[in-house]
Amino acid sequence: MRVLVTGAGGFIGAHVLALLHRQGQIGGQRIDTLAAADQRLGMLPDGVLGLEGDLGSDEVLARIAALAPDVCFHLAAVPGGAAEADPALSRRVNLDTTLDLFDTLAAAGAGHAPPVVVYASTIAVYGSALPELVTPHTPLRPPLAYGAHKLACEVLLADFSRRGRLDGRALRLPGIVARPRAPSGLVSAFMSELLHALAAGEPVTLPVGPQATAWWMSARRCAWNLVHAVTMPVGDDPARAWPLPVLHLSMDAIVQALSAGFGVDGQALVRHAPQPDVEAVFGRYPPLDDRIPRGLGLRDDGDARALVRRALAPAADTGDF
Repeated sequence: MRVLVTGAGGFIGAHVLALLHRQGQIGGQRIDTLAAADQRLGMLPDGVLGLEGDLGSDEVLARIAALAPDVCFHLAAVPGGAAEADPALSRRVNLDTTLDLFDTLAAAGAGHAPPVVVYASTIAVYGSALPELVTPHTPLRPPLAYGAHKLACEVLLADFSRRGRLDGRALRLPGIVARPRAPSGLVSAFMSELLHALAAGEPVTLPVGPQATAWWMSARRCAWNLVHAVTMPVGDDPARAWPLPVLHLSMDAIVQALSAGFGVDGQALVRHAPQPDVEAVFGRYPPLDDRIPRGLGLRDDGDARALVRRALAPAADTGDF
């Protein structure tokens, strides 16, 4: 099996690559070639093929075509805040390059079983002002360029699948923690900063109130779900897109878990300075009806303590995905 991870130099991509390298197989089928693609790649695990450069360039797409992946995890993207600040860049990377990649994968797989594409979509496709319960029938109304381009790619991946050119599986990722303490272009980065700050016993100011609720998942559990999606029984669902099961938790619940786990006074260290526009998008998530994705074998982290443990595990820790 030949496997490609785009965005492999990024936060989630690095976790997916590490998991695949450690397992050496997907669903009992051996990975013969594991390739990593990104604008820039650091040190890769032994045996991993590096495809460094602009994913939308003819050169990189030609190398992907020559590889002819059986499975592609497409994680490369311009993130939310950065995409909104530069919609033209978002269109080029998040929409145009993604469609060029789909075309390349489909052409390379012609005459064989269609390549499996696990596409990292986003809960940003739902928008804000959500109903009391988000269900599979909740209208998708993304208010920002990032969510709009991701939704467009969901629809087009489903069309590639309908025509038998690809075997698409789009997963709508929630707030994934804990991202490194560096600029990420994500407005939701405060969720990761909360974990890092309290783990270090440092004060932190949040742009949302203590009862603001979000959908949470550790990067390790996210990576496990993305890999599981390759072999999950998708049936005849024409949309080919599912939200990941989530922990629906308030900021205060996360603070309590961190306080217990690290022996700090989280209530004293956390200051709340709610910004209405941020809280409206990232602090008002209602419960999610995720029975369908759970039925497909996708999982959440279990509870707040397990979420924190996985999210802050050292990179060298190869267990507990």
